[in-house]
Amino acid sequence: MSVYATVGAIDSEASCAFYDAALATIGWKSHASFPDWRAYSEKGDGQGFVLWVAKPFNGEPATAGNGSMIGFFAPSHQAVDAFYAAAMAHGGADDGAPGLRPQYGPNWYAAYMRDPAGNKIAIVCNT
Repeated sequence: MSVYATVGAIDSEASCAFYDAALATIGWKSHASFPDWRAYSEKGDGQGFVLWVAKPFNGEPATAGNGSMIGFFAPSHQAVDAFYAAAMAHGGADDGAPGLRPQYGPNWYAAYMRDPAGNKIAIVCNT
């Protein structure tokens, strides 16, 4: 593991169902799981960037960070669309439907959503 990020979960089961479905569309899967914690990586091997989904260790409710966002890259526009659809079907909330975002570059095709705990997630194809 070279770098990781953690997003808080209010309902671990709902959050993990969201990430299981959405991340599977871009080849990611869980490689570690503990009560109320799950880790995801590309290919599910724990290598490279790792995303942890967890209830806060201090027992306080999880809250989404203002200005915080985790972004994932997709290989195609179709993969962005599939990620977004899976996220919406598993408790996600729309924060920007799939489409071109020319303000970020001529090929920036992205979708933005919130996970079940309110964390902002992006999926981007820049080709």
